Amino acid sequence: MTRVWLRWLPAVLAPVALAAAALAGSYQAGAATSLPHKTAAEVIAMIGRADVHALSGTLQQSSDLGLPQLPSVGPTASQGPASVMELLSGSHTARVYMDGPAKARFQVMDMLAERDVVRNGNDLWLYNSADNSAAHMTMPAEPARSAAPHATPTPGVTTPDVVAQHFLAAVGPTTDVAVGDGTTVAGRTAYQLVIKPRSTGTLVDSVTIAVDSASGLPLGVDVRARGQAAAAFSLAFTDVSLSAPDAALFSFTPPRGAAVEEKATPQLRSLPGKTGQPKATAARPTITGTGWDAVMGLPAGTVPNDVRSAPMLAQLTQPVAGGRALTTSLATVLMLDDGRVFAGMVPLERLQAAAAAK
Repeated sequence: MTRVWLRWLPAVLAPVALAAAALAGSYQAGAATSLPHKTAAEVIAMIGRADVHALSGTLQQSSDLGLPQLPSVGPTASQGPASVMELLSGSHTARVYMDGPAKARFQVMDMLAERDVVRNGNDLWLYNSADNSAAHMTMPAEPARSAAPHATPTPGVTTPDVVAQHFLAAVGPTTDVAVGDGTTVAGRTAYQLVIKPRSTGTLVDSVTIAVDSASGLPLGVDVRARGQAAAAFSLAFTDVSLSAPDAALFSFTPPRGAAVEEKATPQLRSLPGKTGQPKATAARPTITGTGWDAVMGLPAGTVPNDVRSAPMLAQLTQPVAGGRALTTSLATVLMLDDGRVFAGMVPLERLQAAAAAK
């Protein structure tokens, strides 16, 4: 198990995951359902009031970001950037369990293996059955609070709510928001909140969030890229229960013979648009522009050298003036030779202009 897998989403790829997601085709919504009329503002308010403290369910993620298909099993599937990029391509199934602000279990089900993130209080375990490796970290102490578990920054745990919050943060004067037809997701009736950027400078065409009509919890997120008919990214529950899972699910003991490594406490940064995160202890990113056209800039030294020099990253990026670029249908990352990184839901030319202005 490598350092990159333990971080789940290295800094260089986090903007892609957050923009796409995290995780072709849209979430599997059911037949249209008649629900009491609500305005877009009322549906957004429902999400803000959602008070779900426990849940368990199955998540289905589908991605068509223009990335090459990578192996889902074997050594290359669990090492380096390949681990992250493989999770951002194709389809994946995961089981998620949450109970309170500091208990979570997230299981990515591979064809012949399983990857687990287990948090119980301040203890965080990561396990990969492909090579029987495990790592343990101690999460930083947090003040007591009553926030729902989906707002808690547990590395590696991605739900529709976590993804939805990033896009909801972009709602403003540069965005049109409407409520579509009622639907069903994971057997629950849901409102469909449709978010559409007014700007033509972003790669995102629209975002649809399925919102549980009873609890206000986002059940699915569907992201479409400009100029593409099929969804570029979809993450949704296929089944979900809002009852507390068995407490034993949050206990983890490495299997016999597992290679166990103790890791340093993870540094959790507050990325733009993300709420409920601890304050950053390292250099903060800079933001150029506003709304959907915004570009995030990371200072030199933010991205570890082992990530920048990974052979897989070289295969996934293209050479450009002064560095390399990772381009997808929803987001772009520009990695300069001087160590700086720029990312956004915009074309490469927008990143290059932002870098030249610094």
